[in-house]
Amino acid sequence: MAERTRVPLIVFFTDFGSDGPYVGQMRLAVGRIAPMTAVVNLLHDAPRFDPKASAYLLAALTPRLPPTCACVGVVDPGVGGVRAGVIVEADGRFFVGPGNGLFEIVRRRAGISAARVWILPEDSMASASFHGRDIFAPIAARLTLGAEPAELAAREASSEELPGADWPDDLPEIIYLDHYGNAMTGIRGAQVAPDATLRVAGVTCRPARTFSDVPKGEAFWYENSIGLAEIAVNGGSALDALSLAVGSPIEVA
Repeated sequence: MAERTRVPLIVFFTDFGSDGPYVGQMRLAVGRIAPMTAVVNLLHDAPRFDPKASAYLLAALTPRLPPTCACVGVVDPGVGGVRAGVIVEADGRFFVGPGNGLFEIVRRRAGISAARVWILPEDSMASASFHGRDIFAPIAARLTLGAEPAELAAREASSEELPGADWPDDLPEIIYLDHYGNAMTGIRGAQVAPDATLRVAGVTCRPARTFSDVPKGEAFWYENSIGLAEIAVNGGSALDALSLAVGSPIEVA
């Protein structure tokens, strides 16, 4: 097989938080193998311990990733357990991380051709609790240097063994709360009728194009910059005003 051109870029998407030693250790793991590969911290406050909510957030962020880059995704409450590690190739990009459904929506929405998934071999030398550093980051580094998934994996996965296959195409829940208290849902804005209202925490939110289109202090929903329906309050915090949390259910009316 002819060697494919790769973008020397790795993107991190985790629930580690920005403080502490974890992100730095993963960057060092990349640097030991591929010192010329750039690393971008896309997000380190993904929904904690929640691969399902994180899967919809990652899928919304993916279209803006450079083609043929590698993404290390780690939202992994089952680290060290029975879940396998995986490589997913979708629309030319590689995703490396736990096989717990984190990449399911990315895989499902692949547009160029059907995504492929490979199961990673067990590594007896890896820490039981830090596969991001010891397994996923090094594999992503090798992918940016031209390695093929089949060279790094134990085998290709079958569709029957991929977690998350029963998840909906759009998730009617809050999946992320940002610094301002705006609440992203797992629903793509394009899937909601322009005149529909969203109901959350007993409050009905009408649609608007942007914040200034509603009075100050009013809750509304809009299609945000990554294509998701988002609940916001003009000049305020939807998190505080509506007492929202990741997992709060959304009703489309």
